[in-house]
This record gives sequence, structure tokens and C-alpha cells, in this order.
Amino acid sequence: MSAFKSDFLNILQERGFVHQCSDFEGLDTLAAKGEATAYVGYDCTAPSLHIGNFLTMMMLHWLQQSGNKPITLMGGGTTMVGDPSGKDETRAMRTIAEIEANKASIRGVFAKVLRYGDGASDAVMLDNAEWLTKLNWIEMLRDVGKHFSVNRMLTMDSVRLRLEREQEMSFIEFNYMVCQAYDFVQLSQRAGCRLQMGGSDQWGNIIMGVDLGRRMGSPQLFALTTPLLTTASGAKMGKTAQGAVWLNADQFSPYDFWQYWRNTEDADVGKFLKLFTTLPMSEIRKLEALQGSEINEAKKLLATEATALLHGRDAANEAAETARRTFEEGALAQTLPTIEIPRGELEAGLGVLNAFVKAGLVASNGEARRQIKGGGLRVNDESVTDEKMTLTPAHLTPEGVIKLSLGKKKHVLVKPA
Repeated sequence: MSAFKSDFLNILQERGFVHQCSDFEGLDTLAAKGEATAYVGYDCTAPSLHIGNFLTMMMLHWLQQSGNKPITLMGGGTTMVGDPSGKDETRAMRTIAEIEANKASIRGVFAKVLRYGDGASDAVMLDNAEWLTKLNWIEMLRDVGKHFSVNRMLTMDSVRLRLEREQEMSFIEFNYMVCQAYDFVQLSQRAGCRLQMGGSDQWGNIIMGVDLGRRMGSPQLFALTTPLLTTASGAKMGKTAQGAVWLNADQFSPYDFWQYWRNTEDADVGKFLKLFTTLPMSEIRKLEALQGSEINEAKKLLATEATALLHGRDAANEAAETARRTFEEGALAQTLPTIEIPRGELEAGLGVLNAFVKAGLVASNGEARRQIKGGGLRVNDESVTDEKMTLTPAHLTPEGVIKLSLGKKKHVLVKPA
């Protein structure tokens, strides 16, 4: 028997998206009628979103699939302030030009999982700069600020944890939750939005918006958060040797994205299939039950489906085929990630440590040295044993590239330009 009346909450509950909700019964009633307009906010701190944002994008996807309306809110205004959540120091202030460039770079990713348009359940994109940058300071203090208790604000995790660690918090950061709460009220008034969703670290900020709406005469607003994303071994998800798992293809290639999912821990396969693919639950349950080496087939399917969702089916199939040829046939697949270096640099002799750093396979020369000691680096499938080794045109394969490998699954081709 379903726990809820609405498809939306049933889907999210079954697939593992639900952490906390301010009022399940009220939200369920709204969503069952197809009247749950909901938003997630995305600040423009980088040119791409990351895998944690992919999780909330999928919440919006299922909201739309169940007949309700999603809003993607670009944080053109809040990015100027900086979210203090989980940080020990003030985030770097971005210029308006940087924020605009990041915003333009980010926008395209949402259309991969959402349908935009003018229909009742079509997604819309808004930007909080539209109202936040036009606020009059005195009016804001009098009309909005009066509803906030500093005593309560000091208990919010984003503030409390910073103060407990005796790290300074600037006044501008202290105002972030006020801006976010005000966004919710504005979206309620402008777009009939009744639900804000986000990661569990945003619970306090979202509840502030629910409370502000009540004090400022909005219809009842709702909060829904998803659990913090961690792997079975307890690591925070979304980090690799190269850094963050970005959603834009120019910052993290479809092949690397496919490989990221292919390397999932066995215990996480079922969870990630539910969260990051649209495969039916009946199929996921069968895949979850696989044991031993068969679990690798489930990992490949996870990798292909998650990559197809974000980068398209063709890119996903190409990544899967590249991986198959590279690992199963031992072939040098020309579709592997490739970096170009000036031919003169190769002719002069490119240090092997520097080459692996340039390829993004290691973060530093020190890490490359550690990998060499552990037998983790290979050039053209031959183990590197000498950290002073230099790469020259003599290392070029018949295909005109040098293959650098970290472990068995990470490869980059070096091509002279």
C-alpha cells in the first residue's frame, strides 16, 4: 500500500530522496491535486553545477513527471552574498561579470532533465537578482527584517557551527538566510510557489522561509530536503582525484562521468540507480539483487543511464564503448579523454610527473611520486618506475599519442599540437 496519495511523494520516498519534510500531509494533498509548484535555488559560484546539484535536479524531474510545476532559481543575487553553510571562512566575492558568466554556463544543464515551456507543469527559470538587487535597505529592515529573531538565527547550523569552531562570520554572510527566506516569499507571490527543496544542510534556511511566509501572509509554504549524499564507506560523494564531479561536459567529460559511476562501490549501486536514473523500480530491484561479478553489469548500466540522462544517449553509448574497447579488448580507443601539448615541449622532453599533473590524473608532483612508488602510474601500459623519466616523441604510439594511465580505469591521451 502506498504511503501517500500523491505520486510525487510516493516516488521520492521509494527512491530514497526524502530526509525531512515540514508537513507531509499538507504537501501530499497539494501534490496529489497537481498544485505543488516547487523550487530549488542554485548559486552561480562556478561555471558548472556539481553532482550534489544533480540530486536536487532529479527531485524537480520527478515533481514534473508527477504533474506538478518545477522552478529552477538562479542565484544571481544570493551569489553576491555567499552561503556560509558548511564553510569555515567567507566565500570569495564574485564580480557581477563573473556571476553572469557562470549563470550563462550553468543554464543549459537543466534542460537535460526538465521540460521548459508555458504549460501548466512546464518548468520555468527565474533569477533572484530580479528582486534582491532592487531592495531598499530601510524598507527591507522594516518590512522583512522585523520578522527575524537573531536568537533563532544564531541556532541555525550554518551560523552555530561556524561560531562553535571560533571562526569569524561576516555580517554579509549572516544575511544569507534572510535573502533565501525572502526568495521563498517572493516566489510564492510571483509564481504561486509553495514548496522549496534542497539538501539536508539547507533545512534551517528553508524553514526560515516557511516561517517568513506565515508572518508575511503567504499561503502555507512547505519544506522538503534530501539526505546528505555519502558513499557506503562514509565518504562525501562527488570528489575524485581530479577534483569535483562537474555536470558540464567541458569541465568533466562524458567519459569521465561514465567512469565515475562505473567505479561505484558495490553497496551503493542500488541507491544510485534509484537516485540518478529513471529506470523503473522493478528493474532496479532485480539489479540490486545481483551478486559477485554480476554486480559489474549493474554498474555499467548505472553509468550508461546516468550519463545518458545528463549528456545524451549517444555520448553515454560512446563512453561505454570506449571503456569496453579499452578494458576488455585492450585497444587504444581514440575517444579517451585527450590533452594537447606543444610539440616543442615534447621534443625538449616532458617530465613524467608534470605530464600526469597536466593530464589531471594527479593533483601534484608529490602525489605522482607516491603513485609511482605504489606502482600506480603507467605510460603506454608500461609501469613508471623512475620519477625522472621524460616523455619524448619516441613514446608516441602508431596512433600519434601517448597513453597515460592511473590504475586500471583512468586514462588520458597526450597528443602533440
